Amino acid sequence: MSVTESGLIAPATVSIVPMTEHDLLEVVEIEQNSRLSPWGWDAYHRELQSNDRGLMWVARLDPKLAKEQTLAGYIVGRLVVDELHINNVAVCDAYRRTGIATALLSRLLMAARGYRAATAFLEVRAGNAAAQALYEGCGFNTVGRRRNYYSNPQEDALIMTAEIGHSA
Repeated sequence: MSVTESGLIAPATVSIVPMTEHDLLEVVEIEQNSRLSPWGWDAYHRELQSNDRGLMWVARLDPKLAKEQTLAGYIVGRLVVDELHINNVAVCDAYRRTGIATALLSRLLMAARGYRAATAFLEVRAGNAAAQALYEGCGFNTVGRRRNYYSNPQEDALIMTAEIGHSA
């Protein structure tokens, strides 16, 4: 794998592209390994088919450099009027802390601005300091808490928002 001295995957080895049906088995595998609240194959498939302002992206590794699977991560968001709700972000364990989650989030925010979204929001586990740091680094701030929002294990969610503006 091509990794820069800083530990980040070299940009030429990763492409951020729209998710397709062909990606769903790997997406669900990443979801299961990341211990996210499960959506499962059917929910992702329905979201892909809805064409109702859902934004779904994957980080695809150069197949010549990938060891087993070619998807390193994914992100799923939905636009509601002028607001982006970020539903899921996950990266394979082997590619965490390489800049992939930041690249996925940046691509999703750019697409949302193209749809004239003004703000973004998400929920994150209160105990997930790494994810919170990622979101804070991308301009999100904690604005609230949802008690007992998550199950397995039960945990509060922090509500985070960011002003993302919009393109003219």
